[in-house]
Amino acid sequence: MCYFLFMLYVTTAVCSPAFLIDGKMATESCDAVNMDPDMELLSDEELEREAESFKEQGNAFYVKKDYAEAFNYYTKAIDMCPKNASYYGNRAATLMMLCRYRDALEDCQQAVRLDNTFIKLKNAESILEYERMAEIGFEKRDFRMVVFCMDRALDSASACHKFKILKAECLALLGRYPEAQSVASDILRMDSTNADALYVRGLCLYYEDCIDKAVQFFVQALRMAPDHDKARLACRNAKALKAKKEEGNKAFKEGNYEAAYELYSEALTIDPNNIKTNAKLYCNRATVGSKLKKLEQAIEDCTKAIKLDETYIKAYLRRAQCYMDTEQYEEAVRDYEKVYQTEKTKEHKQLLKNAQLELKKSKRKDYYKILGVDKKATEEEIKKAYRKRALLHHPDRHSGASAEVQKEEEKKFKEVGEAFSVLSDPKKKSRYDTGQDLEDDGMNMGDFDANNIFKAFFGGPGGFSFEGNICSV
Repeated sequence: MCYFLFMLYVTTAVCSPAFLIDGKMATESCDAVNMDPDMELLSDEELEREAESFKEQGNAFYVKKDYAEAFNYYTKAIDMCPKNASYYGNRAATLMMLCRYRDALEDCQQAVRLDNTFIKLKNAESILEYERMAEIGFEKRDFRMVVFCMDRALDSASACHKFKILKAECLALLGRYPEAQSVASDILRMDSTNADALYVRGLCLYYEDCIDKAVQFFVQALRMAPDHDKARLACRNAKALKAKKEEGNKAFKEGNYEAAYELYSEALTIDPNNIKTNAKLYCNRATVGSKLKKLEQAIEDCTKAIKLDETYIKAYLRRAQCYMDTEQYEEAVRDYEKVYQTEKTKEHKQLLKNAQLELKKSKRKDYYKILGVDKKATEEEIKKAYRKRALLHHPDRHSGASAEVQKEEEKKFKEVGEAFSVLSDPKKKSRYDTGQDLEDDGMNMGDFDANNIFKAFFGGPGGFSFEGNICSV
């Protein structure tokens, strides 16, 4: 019941002296209760005027946020007219601002005893329902629902620190750090020792990866309230996360990639709510993974980092490089385009251009693959590869096969000749390697004759025969 009445007055006139001034006044006269003997000489009307004067002065100090002086003048008004419910309501609002909640509750109860029309059940029931819904939402980690409920409750209970703190905490958990900081700062301006507000300030810094500063706020909150479980847990997590991340960084710098990978993995289990730090940890682990040739896993880690922080350029760059290394050029181009749209630097432009070139090259015939040689193959290695593949796919070799097989082998024979004609010519090879179109230089591959290449290579019509065992390759 006490909590109900307390919240009730926060929701109605208690939180707004101006409302009480214009609201219903108590009908009882200002009968003296332990009144100064000099006051007994004043009439009821004179006492009311004197009390109203004190109340007005209290209102002025309240507006200026000088709550201590406002309290003094509201007390004087009560002394003059101890049966005026609105004066107790005003003083209760002031006591709320001074964080003297028990005293505020007593004034609320006295106001109700004097005039029960101050109770507005509908508002009170609504606030209690929003509070209940917020508690359920918090348990389900539906922080948006909690913020919504607290906003609705604060529409009426504008001075309730409990609601403000819960809203600020959920804003921080949603990554809306400036809003959360603003709410906590407003409370700290009125009460610099408020442990809950100190905790929220620390939480915002912690989630923004400013761990050292965050720890300072957590420690300060614990000084104000040694049993503050949330501040204690956050402080422990912050210290553990920083230590584990630094261990991983040290192992990476020393070239101990396996150890670094494990340390980053352990760090990721400490606090799933720390989005920004975890995004960095995933990206760090991806870097280690690429060193360990775990490229697909590295790509997955980068994707997780980006999911946590869509603005994380470093994660896009790391993933794009992994895509390049695994010849997934379309994906690489997409990531580099994203990076260049965000940061239009010369370096990013060149990376995008390189990826686009590799994508273009990947869509052409891979002459190195057709001959079965490396891109750094020498002239002799290219000739040797051509000889082997040309003999393997020559039409005469498959004259006894089915029409379907003959057609397929003829196609491969032409491709081998085409590959050799390009890779054996320094000019053509250079243009091919740099992604330029061969047709641009008058090299029409459509007019190419594989038989002529074969004859030239093996020395003319009489230079080679498939009879006997000579054709074995």
